[in-house]
Amino acid sequence: MVGDVHGCRTELERLLAAANLTADDRLIFVGDLVNNGPDSAGVVRIARERSALAVVGNHERRLLTAKEKRRTNDLKRADYPTIRTLAPEDWDYLAAMALTIEIPAWETLIVHGGFLPGTPWKEQPAAVVTEVQVLDRRGRPAKRTACPEGTPWADLWEGPQFVIYGHTPMREVARAPYALGIDTGCVYGGHLTGVLLPDRRLVQVPAAQRYRD
Repeated sequence: MVGDVHGCRTELERLLAAANLTADDRLIFVGDLVNNGPDSAGVVRIARERSALAVVGNHERRLLTAKEKRRTNDLKRADYPTIRTLAPEDWDYLAAMALTIEIPAWETLIVHGGFLPGTPWKEQPAAVVTEVQVLDRRGRPAKRTACPEGTPWADLWEGPQFVIYGHTPMREVARAPYALGIDTGCVYGGHLTGVLLPDRRLVQVPAAQRYRD
């Protein structure tokens, strides 16, 4: 599993080399392959060439929604360089991303943002699982910026499936009893993190530079 790459192709190449994957290993991304970093198209190309699986992140979801509805109202500044560089086959790859990935043999779920505790994970909509970071006092999903006093959803998640997720950048890997957050802010000058299953061994490489404040 690879955390949020955000267009950091060089760091992704270094991480894959450090992980020393074999032909039998399956590469999976937790979403947000694109935007903010220097080479979104290059990252998507690597994912395609390696036949990697990926869950859709909020950045891919926003791009796909704009393309489907043919409107730019909800696009952000970081979206436009990505849109200009993606090839048709890249768009096809983004469109094929799953909302969640389940690995029953290891009782593991892969998602970009997270889940609402107490609600069956299969019933939760894209607007929640790609966006949630914290829960407010009423248990409603929110982003940290909108609800800085909120409780991380992962701290309240009680399984039984173990969840590996991204979306919430942290200086260190975010550990909870039944969840592991692997967005360590590569695009912000942190690290790109991967986790190897089934033993959940971490692999990290530092960012070559800070691409976004």
